This record gives sequence, structure tokens and C-alpha cells, in this order.
Amino acid sequence: MSPSNKRILVTDFDGTMTTYDFFTLARRDLPSAADHDHWADYVDGHITHFEALQRIFASIRTDWAGVEGVLERMELDPELPSAVKRLRDAGWDIRVASAGCEWYIRRLLDKAGVQLEVYANPGVFAPETGLTLSLPVDSPYFLHETGIDKSALVRAALKRDPQAVFAGDGRPDLAPSNLVLPSRRFACGWLAQHLEQTGEAYHPFETWSQIADQLLEEF
Repeated sequence: MSPSNKRILVTDFDGTMTTYDFFTLARRDLPSAADHDHWADYVDGHITHFEALQRIFASIRTDWAGVEGVLERMELDPELPSAVKRLRDAGWDIRVASAGCEWYIRRLLDKAGVQLEVYANPGVFAPETGLTLSLPVDSPYFLHETGIDKSALVRAALKRDPQAVFAGDGRPDLAPSNLVLPSRRFACGWLAQHLEQTGEAYHPFETWSQIADQLLEEF
């Protein structure tokens, strides 16, 4: 299949390719210097999604073993390597769009032996300073609210593939999920609950490899 004819899948990472979000486990399991609920500030509209994650991640105080334990407990889909290979063999182009941090996404993908196109917020971890998150201001998909503009990524995909697929689970995934055809929308977690409440059609999934299975059955 030529590049111009490839099918495109834009996918979230935390809670989509993994069972759990990094920030959820970090808040639950790691020592923190924070004395304030930054996530509540975001939900209440006082700060941006990026600012909430930036403050939560910067407050982490743990050693390398502690943060590596969190990465393990995120539970990357163990079938991801084979699912990615099967999709690529069938002509699919896979793009990761995340409002999280490229640092831990790359670590998990590298450990699984998977190379993917990743659009996420840059970051560096050190025990003394936590996970320092920065805005990807040089990215063609930069958005101040989340760092990465997932909707812009999806719109770019739709220009090449009108049947492009989007998969996600969280609040930042709502807008991009509304851009694709209902039959090309995959959701779990908060996103699935919201789509249920609003009567929007979507494909539910529990593991990312289930998305691959369904796409390969249809095309």
C-alpha cells in the first residue's frame, strides 16, 4: 500500500495503550512535595490540563526504582508489539497523541521493542526535581491547554484518510474523537462514559490490541 493510501490510527497512550495513567499512579503511589490538589484545580477550570500535570509531576519525590515501579504498574498492553506489527503489515500508520509525557511513553515503548511516531510533552526525570514537563512549543501540533493538539493531529490524518481512526479514554480525547466517523471512534474510561451519556456511538475496548483485532477484521 502506498503512503498516500495508508489507513491512519491516531491513539492516546495513558489509559489507552496502558491500563492506568501515569499521573494517577504517581499521585497514589509516590511520595510528593505537593500540598495541593492540582487535578481538582484543572477539573474546576482554574488551570490548564498541562499545568495540572506539570505541577503534579514536578512534585514527585522518589528514586529511579520508585518511578520505574510506576511505569511497570501502568500495564502496557502485553500484546502491543504483535498488534502494531499486524496493523503495519496490513498498511496502517499508527500515531501516538498524548497530553502526557514523552519521557515515560518512550521508556515503555522501548522496553516493549515498539517504535512509534509519538507526539507528547517533553520531560526529564530526576529524583531531586521529579518529572519536569515542558511545553512542545516547536511542535506543529502545539496547543497551550494540553501541550499537544490532538484535534489538529486528527484533522491532519483525516486529510490523508477520511476514515482515520481515533482511540482514547480521557477528557482531552473528547474533541478529537468527535472529528472522526462514529464507526471509527474507539473509547474506554471517562471518554466512553461521556459518550454513553450523550448518546454518541463508539466502539468500546479494554485493551489496545482489541482495537487492532477489530480494525483488521473490517479492512
